[in-house]
Amino acid sequence: MKKVDPKLKEILGFNRNETDEKVLKAVKDKKRIACKPCWELKYCPYGPLVEQFPLIPPLLNEVIEHNQYLQECLDTGFLEDGRRLNKENRFLFEKELQEFDPNNYIKNLDPEIQELQCNVFGHICPVYFVAEPFTETEQERRRGRYIPFDIKMRVVRRDNYTCQICGKHLKDNEVEFDHIIPISKGGSSEEHNIRLTCFECNREKSNNVEL
Repeated sequence: MKKVDPKLKEILGFNRNETDEKVLKAVKDKKRIACKPCWELKYCPYGPLVEQFPLIPPLLNEVIEHNQYLQECLDTGFLEDGRRLNKENRFLFEKELQEFDPNNYIKNLDPEIQELQCNVFGHICPVYFVAEPFTETEQERRRGRYIPFDIKMRVVRRDNYTCQICGKHLKDNEVEFDHIIPISKGGSSEEHNIRLTCFECNREKSNNVEL
């Protein structure tokens, strides 16, 4: 069993020195008694309020690997696909490397805690913090919408911070990840089914399949 990162313990409302066993037991108990409205109702009743709840930080080793890629691009002047690094990308890459703080990331992530993430927004589901013993759906949990961090990073590199629908160049806080074949229509969260879009194009596409 992986250790629970102290930073994660704090995010989940525990003391950093709390035992891993107690933290994981509490997480399992909360998940067992909690009503999961997005699984029951097929939409999130919290909506944008989900964004007021904590995010689970990316894994440190994945961020370090990504930063190594950024540094290679800066050193060589080229992206992974052979395209020349432009001024805007150079500025973004240098800024990201300068602002890197290893204390903002976690070293490991237990699957039990990973399941607390919202399927759409990525934040810890509010239900975890306000869990009440309501009904539990009999339908199997759908976990396919979650996109691992390493896949997100590869898609960002591949699509070069560019919306794949309208061609707009995106900043870090404008990047959205679109399932080309929507989850609701059988699509997966594998790299070949993910692309970058801007907010407007992603909302306009909704759950349609573009041929």
